[in-house]
Amino acid sequence: MFKPSAKAAIVSIMTVGAALSFGMAVARAGDVTEDQIIRALTPDKKPLTRGLSAGPQTTSPELNADQAKFVQSVRGRATRSLSSAEREEIATIVQDKPKIDLEINFDYNSADISAKSLPSVQALGRALTNQDLKGSTFVVAGHTDAAGGEDYNQGLSERRADAIKRYLVDKYGINGTDLVTVGYGKSKLKDPGHPMAEVNRRVQVVNVENKATAAK
Repeated sequence: MFKPSAKAAIVSIMTVGAALSFGMAVARAGDVTEDQIIRALTPDKKPLTRGLSAGPQTTSPELNADQAKFVQSVRGRATRSLSSAEREEIATIVQDKPKIDLEINFDYNSADISAKSLPSVQALGRALTNQDLKGSTFVVAGHTDAAGGEDYNQGLSERRADAIKRYLVDKYGINGTDLVTVGYGKSKLKDPGHPMAEVNRRVQVVNVENKATAAK
């Protein structure tokens, strides 16, 4: 039986394209570049290389009025304050939005980003402050594998999403209200057939409202 403390601390960040959500390959720590992240999170871009995309990306539909109101209501909210219904609403909204998966290592049984993964998180920070993405609203969603109890995994997924947000705010000056953090624990496995696989341990980042739309 797997104990929570025996988990490998690996997290990743979401994929490109609606139909491919939860089904993409993950870019391992150190493999991703700022340009790849920008292209993945910008609507109407061509597929990425090196396994980051498995098909064409479609135009990201704009939020409807109800969705925009909901996103506004969760901006600035504490991760742990979100109800299960609110988490599911976020999951529904992000399905057809531009996404990218990263695999980011954390220190053992913690939410501290490992030194070897800092280049990937730094690439993310540079990408989100690029003129093509700066000012957009992003969802940062934590996920774990199936090892351990639900409460433990829920808390761990939230702490790791928060760790990514905190780094981006502190090091890159990104407005915290532009980063909506949410945790899903082990409830949304990327590879249900292999519930303990590393690919399930990830943080998802999704461009849910681009700056042009948000400025309207």
